[in-house]
Amino acid sequence: MASSIKISRLISRSISFASSSTLFSQGGNGGYRGGLLAKYSTAVVVDEQPIKPLVQVEHIGLLIDGKFVDAASGKTFPTLDPRTGEVITHVAEGHSEDIDRAVAAARKAFDIGPWPKMTTYERQKIMLRAADLIEKHNDEIATLDTWDNGKPYEQSRQVEIPMLVRLIRYYAGWANKIHGLTVPADGAYHVQTLHEPIGVAGQIIPWNFPLLMFAWKVVPALACGNIVVMKTAEQTPLSALYTARLFLEAGLPPGVLNIVFGFGPTAGAALASHMDVDKVAFTGSTATGKVILQLAAQSNLKQVTLELGGKSPFIVCEDADVDQAVELAHFALFFNQGQCCCAGSRTFVHERVCDEFVEKAKIRALNRSVGDPFKSGIEQGPQIDSKQFEKIFRYIRSGVDTGATLETGGERHGSKGYYIKPTVFSDVQDDMPIAKEEIFGPVQTILKFKNNEDVIQRANNSKYGLAAGIFTQNIDTANTLTRASKVGTVWVNCYDVFDATIPFGGIKTK
Repeated sequence: MASSIKISRLISRSISFASSSTLFSQGGNGGYRGGLLAKYSTAVVVDEQPIKPLVQVEHIGLLIDGKFVDAASGKTFPTLDPRTGEVITHVAEGHSEDIDRAVAAARKAFDIGPWPKMTTYERQKIMLRAADLIEKHNDEIATLDTWDNGKPYEQSRQVEIPMLVRLIRYYAGWANKIHGLTVPADGAYHVQTLHEPIGVAGQIIPWNFPLLMFAWKVVPALACGNIVVMKTAEQTPLSALYTARLFLEAGLPPGVLNIVFGFGPTAGAALASHMDVDKVAFTGSTATGKVILQLAAQSNLKQVTLELGGKSPFIVCEDADVDQAVELAHFALFFNQGQCCCAGSRTFVHERVCDEFVEKAKIRALNRSVGDPFKSGIEQGPQIDSKQFEKIFRYIRSGVDTGATLETGGERHGSKGYYIKPTVFSDVQDDMPIAKEEIFGPVQTILKFKNNEDVIQRANNSKYGLAAGIFTQNIDTANTLTRASKVGTVWVNCYDVFDATIPFGGIKTK
C-alpha cells in the first residue's frame, strides 16, 4: 500500500512506451514508420489498412502427450482478428473425446512419468530454460497475443510477456523450497508432514490476459510436480500453443502440459467433470464458475479454485488532487479496453470535487487514442469479439434509458472491427444496471458520495468483492476505507499493481 500520491509503476509502463516494433508492417508498404503519437493523441484514425503482423502461426492443433494433433472429430473453428472480424486461422476444435485423450496422457505422465519424481532442482532448471526461451521470443509471442486479442502491442511486448517470464522464474524458485514439518506429539512417535503434488490439474482460462492467465495457472502447478490439462479461451488460442512449444523445447516431458481448444459446454464441461482430474482451476464469469462447482461436485468432488467477476469501487476522496485522480481512475477502468475482472468500474467521487472530476474525466476519455493496437502510441484497441462488443452497447443503451448522463462516447469507433469510443457516464445511481453489473468494457460510471460512511456502505453493497481503489492524501482515511472494504485487494493511490510475490483473490462472488 502506498501512502504518497503517485501513479503506479504499471501505469507509467502502460502509457509511456518505447517506439520499437519489428514484427508487423503497414499494409504492404514496408515497415511501419513514425514516432510515438502524442501521449494523449486526439488524432482520429478510422479504417486505415490494418498493420500486417509478420509472425507465422506455426501450430493449430491440440497439444496432447507432447504432440500437436488434430481433434478426434477432425473439426476446426476460426480464431478472428478483432481489428477486422476476419479469420486469422482455423484451430482444432476439441470435444469430450479430446479431453479424454489429454487426461489419459496426463494421468500416465503423473502415475509413471518422470515429472513428479524428478528432483525439484531438475524441474526448476527446465522451467528456467522455458523462461529464457520465452524471453528470447518475446516479440513473436506479443505479436500473436495482440493479433488474437486486440490489446495494444506495446502493452503485450513491454508489460505482459516480461511479466510472464517473471512469473515463471518466481515459481521455478519455489520448486525446491516446498518443505514439510516435523510435529511434536504425545508418546514415542515421530510425526512429519509432506507437501505432495495433487495430480492432474484441469485449468480453464479466459481471453482477456491469455498468457498471464496461462502463467498463473500452469506455472505454480508445474513447480509443485503436477500435470496440466488446459482449455484456453476459444477466442485466444494462438499464444498459448507457441508458449507451450517453448516449454517442450526447454525439456518438459511429454504429457506434462496438454492444451485443448474448444468451447465451454463441450470441452470445458468435460474437463470440469472428468473423473481422472484431481483439481480444476477456472478464471471467468461468475455464472460459469457456479457451473464448474456443480460439475466438480457431481463427478469426483475434485478440488476447485475460482477467480470470477468484479465490479470494483474506485473511491476519490475530497482531499484528492483531481488531475491525478482522473488519470488513475481512467487507467483503473480503461486499461486493457476495460476487459479486467478487477477494473475500477464504479468510480465514487466525493461531492466536493465531483463536478470538476466529471469534466476532466470526459476530456481524458475524449483524448484517449483508439485504433489499430499494432500502431505505436495507441492506448486502446478493439474489444475481443462481436458478442462482447454487442453486450457493451446493451449496457450503454441501458445507462441512457435509466437516466444516467452520457458525457462522452457511447458509439462505435470506425466501421470495421470491434472498436468502441471511450465512454463516460455521470449521475449514475446505485440501482442502475451499469452500476451493479460487470460490463467488461470501456465504460466509466461516476457516482457521487457525501462522506466515508456513505461510500463504505455503497461500495460494499455489491455481490462482488474482488478489489477496490482508494485515492486520498489522508492516511487515516486510507486506513479507514481499506479496513472497511469487503474485498480481497485494496490499492491506495495506485491501481492494478501486480507482482509475482503479491497474492490476488477476493471474497463473495468474486
